[in-house]
Amino acid sequence: MTLFNKIKSDNDIKEFIKSIFDMDLQLDGSWGYSQEFATIIKQKTDTTIIQLEHTIASMRTYIEMNITLEKESRYAGISLNETIREEININSLIYHKVTYNITAIKEAEYNDFINEYKANYGKKNFNISKHFEKRKKATLNRSETYWFEVSKSI
Repeated sequence: MTLFNKIKSDNDIKEFIKSIFDMDLQLDGSWGYSQEFATIIKQKTDTTIIQLEHTIASMRTYIEMNITLEKESRYAGISLNETIREEININSLIYHKVTYNITAIKEAEYNDFINEYKANYGKKNFNISKHFEKRKKATLNRSETYWFEVSKSI
C-alpha cells in the first residue's frame, strides 16, 4: 500500500488552512493523527460538526495526497466516506475519533478517464461499463483515522 507523509505540525493549523484553502476556521491543535495531536474545534459553526469534521479531514487528505507530492505522484478524485465514529471523553474533554475510507486515482490517470468519458459519452461504441471497471481498478483505497477535540463546539 502507498504510504503518505503526515503533515508536519510546526505551523498554526488555522493559518495553514487560511493560506491554502482561504477558509477562516476556528481551530487549534494539530492535524488529528492521534488523540494527543487532535484538531481542536474551538467554537460552534453554522454547519453541523460532522460536516465540519469531514471538511477538515478532506483538507488534510488533499494536502497529503496531492499538494505535497511531486506532480507525477499526485492523486485526484479524492473522496472521503465516514465508516466509524466514536465519541470519547478523556479528562473532561470530548473527542470524536472518526475513521474515513478514502478513494483516489493517480492524477494523470484520473484526467485521462475524465477526458475519455467526455469524448465518448453517448457514442454507440463506448462501453461505459468497461470504462468504470477500469476506473475502479485504478482506484486506491485507504482507511485513515482523524481525532477532533470538540468540547467547545457541541
